[in-house]
Amino acid sequence: MKAIINGRIIHRKEIVEDAILYFDQKILGLSREVPAENCEIIDASGLYVSAGFVDMHIHGSGGADVMDATPEALETISVALMEGGTTSFVATTMTMGQEEIEAALDNVVQHASEVTGAKIRGIHLEGPFLNPNKSGAQDSRYIQEANFDWITPYLEQIRVITIAPEIKGAEAFIKRLSVSHPHILLSIGHSDAGYDTALESFDWGISHATHLFNAMPPFQHRAPGIVGAVLDSSVTAEIIADLIHLHPSIVRMVHDLKKEKLILITDAMRAGCMGSGIYELGGQKVIVSDGRAILENGVLAGSVLRLNEAVKNYRDVSMATLAEAVYAATTLPARRLGLSCGELEEGYDADIILFDTQLDIKELYIDGAIKYRQERESREVSHAK
Repeated sequence: MKAIINGRIIHRKEIVEDAILYFDQKILGLSREVPAENCEIIDASGLYVSAGFVDMHIHGSGGADVMDATPEALETISVALMEGGTTSFVATTMTMGQEEIEAALDNVVQHASEVTGAKIRGIHLEGPFLNPNKSGAQDSRYIQEANFDWITPYLEQIRVITIAPEIKGAEAFIKRLSVSHPHILLSIGHSDAGYDTALESFDWGISHATHLFNAMPPFQHRAPGIVGAVLDSSVTAEIIADLIHLHPSIVRMVHDLKKEKLILITDAMRAGCMGSGIYELGGQKVIVSDGRAILENGVLAGSVLRLNEAVKNYRDVSMATLAEAVYAATTLPARRLGLSCGELEEGYDADIILFDTQLDIKELYIDGAIKYRQERESREVSHAK
């Protein structure tokens, strides 16, 4: 058994400063009791302690991409994400050729359990059931009509599907999937739908929005579109809070209007945790400079954001409390994905991070085992006598 003492524990949207967090492979709970003998003591020395971050929309990091379709790529991504505090992620695909997509899906199914860093919690199918008019960095040559034929073998592993509800076959697809596989989160995205169509799709079974504002019609006062429908409903929405995809004022507005329905993601591509340079995304050349990733035509191509940076940006520009910002990257995405993590509650996975006021990750635990540590002078690990 382990015990974290002297930490500012983020628990149920509050910061608790006078409790001890007990855990082994699972969270054992918070207590003010003195640790028992032979309990490993971890002195947080005033650092914040929270559940590990959950990224439900990420393509790659550390120079690797899910579409590389190799176990080595999944391992590289898994290890790289820990530096940003991510302990769980959903491997996100791109709109590419059929064989390439299926190879990536097969690779996740076969090798997800083998990674040694952040856990892979399933698949996010971002495309190919999209609107070519809002393809963004997705290659429109490979966009398809909505159908079940080739995704059927992967339905148990798929956690999220981004779909444009206005495309051919989408209504029947959404209605059928929402009944037959309710564990799959259906998300509106890369769509040109209007306000009424978007609202109607929520009745069909869509309950989430992919990178709100991006790859969808702009919000207008006489044509509010998807953005207006999302803000006018109870569906959850994700944003890329790198302050490139969204202006800070938009982040503030969405916080004010969605709050407990807002999820932070990275949408990172293989340049995540890397430097400036030339990279590749979905078979397309991506230029990364000054934290911005763009295709040769100037279209944004995902991000190089880390999830701890997203939490910090969200807190800083929206005036959200730290606990609210952490909730948007832990509890809410985990709940939407149906995972037993993202909260420091008894019986939940002991996926834990320690970080400072600037969201710099100092220690990270997965299933109770230390996986990442940034040395700090005041850190103490001992055993109670």
